[in-house]
Amino acid sequence: MASISVPFLWSFERKVHFVQYWRALFIAIFVTAAIFIPWDIAFTLHGNWGFNERYLTGIYLFGLPIEEILFFICIPYASVFTHEALKYYLPKNPIERYSKAISITLLVLFVTVLMFNLDRQYTVSATLLAIIEIAVFQFLLKSKDLGRIYFSYLVVLIPFFIVNGLLTGSLIPEEVVWYNNAENLGIRIGTIPADDLIYAFGLLVLNMQLFEYLKPAKSKKVS
Repeated sequence: MASISVPFLWSFERKVHFVQYWRALFIAIFVTAAIFIPWDIAFTLHGNWGFNERYLTGIYLFGLPIEEILFFICIPYASVFTHEALKYYLPKNPIERYSKAISITLLVLFVTVLMFNLDRQYTVSATLLAIIEIAVFQFLLKSKDLGRIYFSYLVVLIPFFIVNGLLTGSLIPEEVVWYNNAENLGIRIGTIPADDLIYAFGLLVLNMQLFEYLKPAKSKKVS
């Protein structure tokens, strides 16, 4: 809950006034969670990952710890808040002109990773979703928001490494979330599986892009 406390409290300040976007935000969160939670349930049952009961409240919903369900609300909330705050305080996006080039580069990277890891369920599912999102938003719908979203994703990676590092065992006796390395790339950045970066990409890009589509038109002044 610490990840959402500051963004929630700052949602009411007058400059960004994030509370005005709550309707769009929570629809985006709900739609995205409707994809990610069933995926999470299936992979938990299959043993692709699991949770250390030592750090849990013991409350479960749909077979998942309540903390995991809240993850799909708190992390997107904090990330989309950061995205919107960056647009206000840094209106000029430093990577805007490179948006399409970034999309093409990521597509090539993700397709390559996918092709060489077809036997790894976590890698396949995470990269496939990322590929679909880029193809749809960049080339089918021709989104004007992706450059800004890519920049926001890079910024959000900073707290991501802190939070996910703790969840995977950094600075604590045991990991909160464990992973079956037979189903992922087997590459760790510190204690974090590299696949988590792709998973986070899919989660956050989908939330941010849906949020942008759902926002009131009059508020879409900065791209």
